[in-house]
Amino acid sequence: MDNFNFLNKTLNISEIFYSIQGEGTRTGMPCVFVRLAGCNLRCKWCDTIYAQDINSEQKMSFNEILEKIYSYDCDFIEFTGGEPLMQEQVVELMNFIAQKKFTVAIETNGTFSIKELSPNIIKIIDIKCPSSNMEKYNLWENFQHITKNDELKFVVASEEDFAWSEEIIVRHKLLEKTPNILFSAISSCFSYEKLAKLILNSNCNYRMQLQLHKIIWGEDSVGV
Repeated sequence: MDNFNFLNKTLNISEIFYSIQGEGTRTGMPCVFVRLAGCNLRCKWCDTIYAQDINSEQKMSFNEILEKIYSYDCDFIEFTGGEPLMQEQVVELMNFIAQKKFTVAIETNGTFSIKELSPNIIKIIDIKCPSSNMEKYNLWENFQHITKNDELKFVVASEEDFAWSEEIIVRHKLLEKTPNILFSAISSCFSYEKLAKLILNSNCNYRMQLQLHKIIWGEDSVGV
């Protein structure tokens, strides 16, 4: 393992697991998920509350993380959270892995800069809609650093959320930056059918997504 520069470097990890990618343009693909512990936001609709806080017992060295990743013999790796970029040192580890044979992605809440991430890394930015109560924390300057390989996700709980999202898309010319504009619905209060109709009526090439892992293993499953 060519990781000799990683002496004494650690991250707080909630879990590392092998599963099916449940969202985004790579839905259905086998993926190794590296879920970091700790988040700077408290979204109303958070579905990974167990990863919000950092526990000192969750520390893993870079070498231990790499060993676990390599053990799955899978070439698609996604870093998620919590909020992975809350731990600044994750950038070095991700950039290292992205130099190898792996496809590397990060799902981030978009409140930390993605500027230092390698262009080889797929950035999946979860843009916070008003219903999340975290709208004010969106870091709009991140749109300057996305490419056509990156993905922008809006999780909506109402028609108002969808209208707000469309305003953001137009204002920042997001469809010119990437074709990968994703919409998810908070199913407990906004039906998939309503979201589908809004997307169809928009006449835009948005992608509607369901959380495949929840359909397979259930709403409250962990480590899948």
